[in-house]
Amino acid sequence: MPSETTIRIREVLARIPRGKVVSYGSAAALAGLPNGARQVVRVLHSSAEKAALPWHRLLRKDGSIALPPGGGFELQRALLLEEGVEVSAEGRVDLARFGWLGN
Repeated sequence: MPSETTIRIREVLARIPRGKVVSYGSAAALAGLPNGARQVVRVLHSSAEKAALPWHRLLRKDGSIALPPGGGFELQRALLLEEGVEVSAEGRVDLARFGWLGN
């Protein structure tokens, strides 16, 4: 059974709409976990697939894709582009334009 923290993180992640992105830290804050960015990463790593979480909508606080080229970068960029999110060739997204504030 998942912990209350995991459940709260999953609930926030499940609400991120198509065409929007959020940083790991902002997702943690929305789940009531200031400074909990690493917990968000752990939840994604352990349950993104089985809980059908939109892992591709999470980015670093500077709006960049955290995954390395050849290690998921290309897939994440393609999924975001498919949703209408503009992603630079280097993997950066304008958070002011595409960022989700949790509302």
